[in-house]
Amino acid sequence: MAVSPWRAGNRITATRLGQMLPRWAAWTPTWTTSTAAATPSFGNATLDCKYAQSGDAVLYEMEITFGSTTNFGGGGVNDNWRFSLPVTAGEAVLICGMGEIQDGTAPERWPIRGRITTTTTMEIELSGRNYNNTANASSGLIDAITPFTWGNGDRILMHGHYQAA
Repeated sequence: MAVSPWRAGNRITATRLGQMLPRWAAWTPTWTTSTAAATPSFGNATLDCKYAQSGDAVLYEMEITFGSTTNFGGGGVNDNWRFSLPVTAGEAVLICGMGEIQDGTAPERWPIRGRITTTTTMEIELSGRNYNNTANASSGLIDAITPFTWGNGDRILMHGHYQAA
C-alpha cells in the first residue's frame, strides 16, 4: 500500500494525515525456485504475510507454517526457493531481512536472512556459523532439502525492509 507524500500547498486534514501514515496490508508471496524447475506450492500452509510502504521504504513480515499438503518442490540444492516481494525493489541487495526457520519435528531453529536476488524476488539464506555443518547445506540458500527435508509444521519467520523502485 503506497503512501501519499506531502506536497507544497497541501492542507492538514485527518484524511491527509491518514494518507501519509503507512498501513499494513496483506501480501501473498509467489513461491518459485531459481531454475523454475520442480516448482513448490503452499497447499494448506498458513501464511501471515504483510507489508507497509512509506515513500520508498518497504517494511515486511513473512510468517509461513507449512501444511500437510504443501509441495516443497524437490529440485535440490541447485534449485533455491524464491519468494516474490510485495513491492518491486530499487535494486538487488545482499540483506533485506532477518529471521529464523523452525523444524516442526525437532526443537531446532536456524537463523536466516533474506536477500533480494532480483528486483521482484528474494531468496532465504542460512545465517550464522553453523550453516555449513548441516548435512544438506550447499551454498546456504534454502531449498527443498536445505538445511533439512521440509515437512508439515515447519516454519519460516522473518521481517525486514528494503528500498522500493
